[in-house]
Amino acid sequence: MKTKQKTIGLEQIKNAYKTMLLYKEGKRSLEERIIENEEWYKLRCCPSVGGAVKSQNSAWLFNSIINKHADAMDCFPEPNVLAREKDDEEQAKQFSDILPVILEQRNFEQTYSDAWWYKLKTGTGVYGVFWNNELENGLGDVDIKQLDILNLFWEPSIKHLEQSANLFYATAVDKNELIARYPEKAEQIKKGFGELSAYRLEDGITDDSKALVVDWYYKKRSGGKTLLHYCKFSGEALLFASENEPQYEETGFYDHGKYPVVFDTLFVTENSPAGFGYVDVMKGCQTSIDKLNTAIERNALMGETPRFFISDSAGINEEEYADWSRPFIHTSGRIDDQTLKQVSVGNVSSNALQLLEFKVNELKETSGNRDFSQGSTNYGVTAASAILALQEAGNKLSRDMIKSSFRAYSNICYLILELVRQFYTEPRSFRITGKEGAVNYITYQSGDALGRKNFASVRPVFDIRIVPQKQNPYQKAQQNELAKELFSLGMLSPERRKEARMAIKLMDFYGKEELLNKLSENFEKDDAV
Repeated sequence: MKTKQKTIGLEQIKNAYKTMLLYKEGKRSLEERIIENEEWYKLRCCPSVGGAVKSQNSAWLFNSIINKHADAMDCFPEPNVLAREKDDEEQAKQFSDILPVILEQRNFEQTYSDAWWYKLKTGTGVYGVFWNNELENGLGDVDIKQLDILNLFWEPSIKHLEQSANLFYATAVDKNELIARYPEKAEQIKKGFGELSAYRLEDGITDDSKALVVDWYYKKRSGGKTLLHYCKFSGEALLFASENEPQYEETGFYDHGKYPVVFDTLFVTENSPAGFGYVDVMKGCQTSIDKLNTAIERNALMGETPRFFISDSAGINEEEYADWSRPFIHTSGRIDDQTLKQVSVGNVSSNALQLLEFKVNELKETSGNRDFSQGSTNYGVTAASAILALQEAGNKLSRDMIKSSFRAYSNICYLILELVRQFYTEPRSFRITGKEGAVNYITYQSGDALGRKNFASVRPVFDIRIVPQKQNPYQKAQQNELAKELFSLGMLSPERRKEARMAIKLMDFYGKEELLNKLSENFEKDDAV
């Protein structure tokens, strides 16, 4: 049997490492901005005024960010897989049941939350969708991670990540642990991970026992199609290369052929898959607020801490004069307005106070974090329905951000679906809990779906529709009111089935299709009786 010649070797990983450093240089300004934004988020970027001691930032910027994050988590997404052909409906239903279970097993809600924090701070949430052979006791399963842009490197001046010729994901791994897994590569694995940019640590301690491990993804044309290959190396140690393995020669490492990384961009920029976030938008205004706060606080402290001009001829014992616990102060001269005079401190001007209020309102408007969106009332609005309506109208920026995250979530689900179809070669059991609490157990195995023998060559195509798994209180209240109104009008009674169907079809609300199906089922039962 002829042995396949190794395609990836020492020379290739050296060239890949040089390419990674070139990519890193191309995103230097982005990395600097991300590190600075993290300091802003932690309230550490504090301006000084007139040489005064720096004060802590006020939390207007932070408040806007946490409110946006709360809006996102109020509408946590859920996938619904739809078939494009009637013969594939059964498998589409299977995937609709399986995907939420996989996401729950991987604790995706926490990953989604972490990515949203990162997105709001830096402008781009990043997800990695990988196959991890170590999960499920060595059986392997899909692994979903929130990635740090500081550890990702792509080709400069591209708009979409798929346009990059290479993609690198570098991490610092304990060297001893790495050697334990690859003992034959011990001499080639080197300490150090200085290639990675780092955040400013509170303890200032650096760990020199770690080694840099690089996951290198690259695309290669073969047989008229583009294949995605994967290589893992540390120093001069080649840990894995899919191009050297015969089973990946015709398919690539992942059958879907895409980079296993999904970018969720907040505010887009040209010629870069990464965007900018709310910290970038608000930190200028926050700087003005903090400077004004510092000046006002300094003025208040100066006014409440009296100081005096004292003439040398007064002969005042300054130690006794400064100590308010002493009832007597010794002097050797005459005390009058000429020898002892208090330093006067002017009050803060109304212009400064108005400017501070203006900057606070400017930050609220810029971030879309108005009073109504936080549940506050203003301008005499007290009716609950009016407040809810204003909140909903003020949330259009949040809804737009959430829709962009839903698009990224859809791409994540596509990658999961493809990994399931590629790697679930053994039967997997899933416990499916229905909406009404019913429990069902299903088994899935790739390759035998719908009884197809050559499943790989006729892979069904699916569409993924994203719906919010959780709804905010306003949407729930609105839907409850709609249900009560339909019942009170008698629209759901059997004798008004035609009017009910026509009215509901003209309406637009979440759960519309489910309600129509329920009505059809109930009306069919009534007709049978």
